[in-house]
Amino acid sequence: MADLEFDMWDRFGAHEMTTGPLAADIYERHLQMVEEAETLGYGSYFIIEHQGSFIGQITAPSVYLAAVAQRTSTIRIGAMIYQLPFHNPMRLAQEIAMLDHLSRGRVEFGTGIGVHEHEFLRWGLDFSQRQAMSEEALEIIEQAWNQESVTYNGKYWQFDDALPLPRPFQDPHPPIWAGAHSIRAFEFAARKNYHIAQNIDADVVVAEKLAHYRKVWAESRHQGLMPRSFLMRTVHVAETDEKAREEAEPHLLNDRRLGREFVDNTRVGFGKSKLLGVGNDDESMPHLKERVRVFKGMASSYDFWIENGLAIIGSPDTVARKLEEQQTLIGYDLFCASHGIAGMDFEKEMNSMRLFGKHVIPAFSKSAR
Repeated sequence: MADLEFDMWDRFGAHEMTTGPLAADIYERHLQMVEEAETLGYGSYFIIEHQGSFIGQITAPSVYLAAVAQRTSTIRIGAMIYQLPFHNPMRLAQEIAMLDHLSRGRVEFGTGIGVHEHEFLRWGLDFSQRQAMSEEALEIIEQAWNQESVTYNGKYWQFDDALPLPRPFQDPHPPIWAGAHSIRAFEFAARKNYHIAQNIDADVVVAEKLAHYRKVWAESRHQGLMPRSFLMRTVHVAETDEKAREEAEPHLLNDRRLGREFVDNTRVGFGKSKLLGVGNDDESMPHLKERVRVFKGMASSYDFWIENGLAIIGSPDTVARKLEEQQTLIGYDLFCASHGIAGMDFEKEMNSMRLFGKHVIPAFSKSAR
């Protein structure tokens, strides 16, 4: 089997955060989970930032990851993604640098523009400007990590001899990842020499986009090794294929719906788009058309999840085999397993993580070949 790094994606959805115990207790439960994930051999631990969302409710990623840094010692940590338009880039550069020190150089910096319109509406941010805002923010963040001072006169941010402190622990700075969906975003990441991450498209679409990314990267004539590629998928492992499907199927069909009332029952709601919450459902844009297809399919059929590689369900042997087939098709370097499915019992999630760590990860190690 090919060598792979295996990571874990941990989400905190509205269903868990609004129907469970105190947030403090939920955070503690997940902190204990990442402690165990480290012992099981997961290479990195990722969360995702959202603001006022039913999908994820980590609203201050650096605060939570600082706690993770103090509870672990080897596993790498990061948000995949920080929603850049929601942050002052100088403050974010300093936060990440400080987190890099608190973790002794274990930070992975995942970046993205955000795709849910209602989150921007609630903060008074122009959804149509998020791409330009994010590109400007990244320029500032890289300057803050590589220069003694930053003077910048942009459209969205201005700094006059700003003195960013501290400098990152890692030299020259934490790895920068771009969470990408559109072809333009893949091309931007390739030209900037950023690592690339994906989590929504079907396997065949991810394979096409990553091939294009590698082509643009090669044409850009960067020095050094090609950046890494990352794919997140929902994973549920149980002792048998039958048990894994029985446990996962009813929750998968609700995975994109459970907790929607948290947003739906508000004055702003989802903005213009009920399906995606991305401002419109303009199917003339290829990546939005594909997203519409995927989200509809995920809500209607267990088989759609499986056939498109969006979920990997089964016994340890079955999951390892499916991962090998998927990695051969797509060619990613890091596989990020999301063991949490909306509404699933936490103990089943933990059992899945343990089976994956004890039986699937070792199958891909050099010593297993």
